[in-house]
Amino acid sequence: MIKTKTWIMIFAAMLLIFGAVSFWSFTRPSKGTVANIYVNGECVRSVDLSLVTESFEFTVETSAGTNVIQVEPGRIRVKEADCPDQVCVHAGWIADSANPVVCLPHRLVIRLEKNGKSADGPDAVSK
Repeated sequence: MIKTKTWIMIFAAMLLIFGAVSFWSFTRPSKGTVANIYVNGECVRSVDLSLVTESFEFTVETSAGTNVIQVEPGRIRVKEADCPDQVCVHAGWIADSANPVVCLPHRLVIRLEKNGKSADGPDAVSK
């Protein structure tokens, strides 16, 4: 018969493995998570966040101004903008969120989608 100490060790090992797998699966972006950048409602660029391996930046120029977008593995943000309120810059990184990054003065929106569908889920007031 197996001793109690052995069962505790087996249980602890299984719990550790389960915790590691859960952490890994929740921190990496889902396959097919795409950040779409829209200007005036038109998609100007798409970035598959699950395929990004190195950080990079690009600039989106509109008639109202410019935004510098920074992309890292699994996340995206507006790094710099020449708009007066800087709300888009203060929004920070998004990785798998229902909240898009919006720059109203430049009419720019960064929205995450999974497999061609919006990543939005029900909000707090949905029934």
